[in-house]
Amino acid sequence: MSTPLIRLAVIIGSNRDGRFGPVIANWFVEQAKQHGNYDVDLIDLAELNLPSVLPAFGAAPSAETTEAVGALTPRLAQADAFVVLTPEYNHSYPAVLKVAIDWHNAEWHGKPVGFVCYGGFSAGLRAVEHLRGVFAELNAVTIRETVSFAGAWGQFDETGAPRDPEGVNTAAKTLLDQLEWWAEGLREARAKTPFKG
Repeated sequence: MSTPLIRLAVIIGSNRDGRFGPVIANWFVEQAKQHGNYDVDLIDLAELNLPSVLPAFGAAPSAETTEAVGALTPRLAQADAFVVLTPEYNHSYPAVLKVAIDWHNAEWHGKPVGFVCYGGFSAGLRAVEHLRGVFAELNAVTIRETVSFAGAWGQFDETGAPRDPEGVNTAAKTLLDQLEWWAEGLREARAKTPFKG
């Protein structure tokens, strides 16, 4: 009996004009597909137009808000694992990513989260460190291995291919292997005992 593929949601966490995230996302999605154990759903937050204002605590969101958020919610709920692709803005991660995270709660519970990050000298790693605390609060498990790109714009050629494919492809495989271990174990645990957050 074969193990079902891991449903992996890859989230592009920037909606800035001229962003570089989709270039990295296209490369990473291809790595996940080549890995062979993932069914990949690429979620581009720039396409979702999520509302940035949360309703008053305890209040129900408007019908328009429910519809906008509803385009994302089932995709997160169905995922067994996540990879968040984030740039670093002002020593942290983009606002649109926090909005997407904060509109959801149970969808993150008991699931692993990996990170691919990019930026200048710091390679986006400070954004990832902030996200680790956020996801811990949401009862998600973050993966130790991270794929990071310092000076990301120079790391890919004009076709969107990495200039050092061996190094970054190896890093992606390491992350995906670790994510697979956690995703399979946590999926089995959730099936046996529903998560109580």
